[in-house]
Amino acid sequence: MDLMEKLRILTDSAKYDAACTSSGVDRTPSAGRIGGCCAPGVCHAFAADGRCISLLKVLMTNYCRFDCQYCVNRRSNDVPRAAFTPKELADLTVSFYRRNMIEGLFLSSGVWGSPDETMEKMTQALRLLREQYGFSGYIHAKAIPGSSQEAVERLGLWCDRLSINIEMPSEQSLQTFAPDKTKAGILTPMATIRDRVKEGHELVRYRHAPRFAPAGQSTQMIIGASPETDRQILRLTQSLYRQYALKRVFFSAYIPVGTHALLPKNTPPPLLREHRLYQCDWLLRYYGFQAEEILDDDQPFLDPLLDPKCQWALRRMSEFPVEINRADRDTLLRVPGIGVVSANRILAARRTKALDFDDLKTIGVVLKRAIYFITCKGKLFGGVKLDPRFAYINLTADARRDKSLPQGESTQQLTWDDVNGLLPGGATPLLKGAGYGNGLSV
Repeated sequence: MDLMEKLRILTDSAKYDAACTSSGVDRTPSAGRIGGCCAPGVCHAFAADGRCISLLKVLMTNYCRFDCQYCVNRRSNDVPRAAFTPKELADLTVSFYRRNMIEGLFLSSGVWGSPDETMEKMTQALRLLREQYGFSGYIHAKAIPGSSQEAVERLGLWCDRLSINIEMPSEQSLQTFAPDKTKAGILTPMATIRDRVKEGHELVRYRHAPRFAPAGQSTQMIIGASPETDRQILRLTQSLYRQYALKRVFFSAYIPVGTHALLPKNTPPPLLREHRLYQCDWLLRYYGFQAEEILDDDQPFLDPLLDPKCQWALRRMSEFPVEINRADRDTLLRVPGIGVVSANRILAARRTKALDFDDLKTIGVVLKRAIYFITCKGKLFGGVKLDPRFAYINLTADARRDKSLPQGESTQQLTWDDVNGLLPGGATPLLKGAGYGNGLSV
């Protein structure tokens, strides 16, 4: 098999790995070396100067001894197989870089032999790139579940970001769909990466000390393949951030590729659910929310028609409206339609004048969402009622007109049964049973 045929197979096999993340590392080219690394982004992300930065996303091999039912490269699946040697991968990466096609590498792998054997092959490839070719571009590598501490430590010395996938939102689902993997086999390497990254930051004062994965680690979990609720997923996400100092948790909507009887079949990927979870991820990381605030036992799933921040606010209408000209920063960040940048702008602008709704629009507040939860100079926006039903109907109007979503008899009506049909089984839609009747006509 020639090199380009291997590349075709192994890049296609890598497409389910989420890698659209900023590099987190700045490295300028130096004499005698090639390439560089820019902190603002890699993998088709836009840098601060507007450049689109890309990387080669590929597997070392798609041969795999594991039989994970949600994975296209599982042992029992009949797909074309290929493997790079360390030198082939290093040569290919440099060749693509010299042709200005990439600025970095994302490297993962199936489990060929044992986890440690696979990690050794990956380490050899990255060491060739760094030492023999002098490659200073961004490298993100995925550790193999079940690998030893020594294997993790060797690989982490040659890449900028080292991560390992959590895979499933619960240990029970992991045992069901990936019997060759264990919770300990994933969390132990994750803890090793966390500890070695922390040590590397402490050694930064020693100029020539090798840095271990200076951009930290991330992880990825599959959404929609198993029965966990959004609440369980968010609680796990919060726990991973706190215990393992992760930079990002990626959510990957399950694409039906498995044959297990419990896996969804012939259903589209739950992309809207994935999108809502990413919005919640931002609330956890940048807005000071706790997972327990966003969802609870009575409301374990996110409403697909609503931004999660709006869903949170509608359940706490007693805390609104917020007066824009008096609220502190933390309170402003809780208002739907107000982000970190616009909250800072509000605080700066109101030092010189009392703000009105036109000022908020200029500042960048998304009034389409914010007007149901704020007052300016003690007044609500014209025509707005401080009523959760009124707000819900108007906030979901665009979603209900979307032809891809289930509708009532016309695009102007929605019933609670329609809302139920959009949610995963067993979920209770927002405001259900709140005394507003069954119709939601606008």
